[in-house]
Amino acid sequence: MPVLPSPVTLDDVAALAGVSTATVSRFLNSPDMVAAKTGERIRAAVDQLGYIPNLLAGGLASNRSRLVAVLIPQLSGTIFSDIIEAMVAELSAAGYVAMLGLTELPQEQTAHLVHAALARRVEAIILTNTVDSATRATLRRSGTTVIEIWDLPDEPVDAAIGFSHHAIGRDLARFVRNRGYVRPYVITARGSRAQMRRDAFVAEWIEGGGAMPLESQVPVPTRYGQARGCFAEIRRSAVMPDVVICGSDLLAQGLIVEAMAAGLSVPDDLAIIGFGNTRLAEEMRPTISSVDIDGARIAREVVGIMARRAEGSRETPVRIDVGFRLIARESA
Repeated sequence: MPVLPSPVTLDDVAALAGVSTATVSRFLNSPDMVAAKTGERIRAAVDQLGYIPNLLAGGLASNRSRLVAVLIPQLSGTIFSDIIEAMVAELSAAGYVAMLGLTELPQEQTAHLVHAALARRVEAIILTNTVDSATRATLRRSGTTVIEIWDLPDEPVDAAIGFSHHAIGRDLARFVRNRGYVRPYVITARGSRAQMRRDAFVAEWIEGGGAMPLESQVPVPTRYGQARGCFAEIRRSAVMPDVVICGSDLLAQGLIVEAMAAGLSVPDDLAIIGFGNTRLAEEMRPTISSVDIDGARIAREVVGIMARRAEGSRETPVRIDVGFRLIARESA
């Protein structure tokens, strides 16, 4: 049986470069603090030996691990996918490494991932879903930068970058009314934020003289496959709606497919509105009317907060409202 070689150590690099281990460590952490010729010898030794620095050990010494935990409900078809892609790119450009954790939304799983991230001394934790009071207390005590995105809680753990779900619900109701629809059907995911949008939509709709909208709920996270069951419920309604408001573009896409398969014209027979303005909203035919969230700005604001924290700024709480846009396309 072959014997695995011993890992290359800092001492090995120092011996080959003809310098002390302290000089090697200084070069790896702050290259500008080492003379150019000495740095060239160390770099050559590192390349020749294939040395991999222990960044965790270096991070513990400098209190800069450069690791960022990003916790999201799911990867496939998620409304967060475009934002996460932009955020990972921004973090990478700033010298950070993003670690993704999938929560699937149960608070117990989120709490477990938060504790695992803190144990690895991450520089920041980015949350896309809410956490329970015990986990919030743990995060506050940790001193770690915590950035909640996709919402604007009244009392963020640390920093929050998001938008008003209440305002979205109100604006959606006005949008539907202004487009001439009179029988809305609301599909809500079982989550607090989706419920805020639903409640605001219903309140605005009724205040404007409309009847109580028909509605149904789907489990979170929403998936494409839920559309068939939702469409069956819609068809069983006593009165056929003329517009459906969905909790995600993915669900809207599925409903469009189901409606067209049943011989309905979108939007003439049934209009459909999504949420998130993901790429498929523009690529689908018909294109999907949706609520756009500026994911690129959220990503930039995240990196901006982290840069200020690295410089010693601890302003709290931070609440940044990135707003939203209702985009009218072919589906409604």
